[in-house]
Amino acid sequence: MPHHAAPGDRTAPRTVLQVSALLPELERTLADRYHTVRLHELPDPAAYLREEAHNVVAAVTSARWGVGNSLMDALPGLGAIVHFGVGYETTDVAHARSRGIDVSNTPDVLTDCVADLAVGGLIDVMRELSAADRYVRAGRWRAAPYPLTSRVSGKKVGILGLGRIGRAVARRLEGFGTDIAYCSRVPVPDAPYRYLPTARMLATECDAVVVTVAGGAGTGGLVSAEVLEALGPRGYLVNVARGTVVDESALVAAVREGRIAGAALDVFADEPNVPQALMESDRVVLLPHVASGTRETRRAMGELVLDNLQRFLTEGALVTPVP
Repeated sequence: MPHHAAPGDRTAPRTVLQVSALLPELERTLADRYHTVRLHELPDPAAYLREEAHNVVAAVTSARWGVGNSLMDALPGLGAIVHFGVGYETTDVAHARSRGIDVSNTPDVLTDCVADLAVGGLIDVMRELSAADRYVRAGRWRAAPYPLTSRVSGKKVGILGLGRIGRAVARRLEGFGTDIAYCSRVPVPDAPYRYLPTARMLATECDAVVVTVAGGAGTGGLVSAEVLEALGPRGYLVNVARGTVVDESALVAAVREGRIAGAALDVFADEPNVPQALMESDRVVLLPHVASGTRETRRAMGELVLDNLQRFLTEGALVTPVP
């Protein structure tokens, strides 16, 4: 029995609470292996919590939804919150720990695909691949050749947040002969790249900035109007982190007024809602939060969720607890 054993009726099944929609394959496995209740599908979740909350020992959720404090506090036997995704800013980890609740995520398994997409987004926005595709489809090539674009190789690229994903992006960009710099809270001891202490300095010195920093209150609005101004009319922004990291209204204004060259965005402040000004700009590449969206990576994420859950239910520990 894990150290977080639920109180109450010992004969009642220990319940795994599924808080949000997940990968269908993962949902099926959860239902097959455990007594799983899909809270988001119940007609009256509040009634369920009043009557059955004491049986819930673990919650599985997505990085987008997390587990709110009110739900945590309604589950007296909750011992673990298992996130499908590398992000966990939607769960108050400090509050969870104060309640003796362990929290996990799915790091590493999505690093390569997110890094691949970040580099793809950078190439797309600088070489205008998506815009050129629309140009051909609209029949405009018959009238005139496509305008010249910006070279990627040899450029100065800044990585905002040199964690697992940031380093994977940097390694890929080394193959393009880019001059790489990075910004993080503190210098990374073994990083072979130039360290700059602020996002503004990074933007000032680079042709493009790739955002890979973790989301959450500590990084909200980190890419501010000032940072975008420093990036300048020849600078590009790529964001595969969280929409909250970028001041979206400032980005909209910078794009509309031509104060940055372009942006490739996989994340937004209010998903799935995207500002109309960004959708109307040919200088912006828009993606529907798909950086980790490959069959291989999502399967690996699901397997790590199951590994975390099984370890907790059998040993009272997690495979990948959040730091």
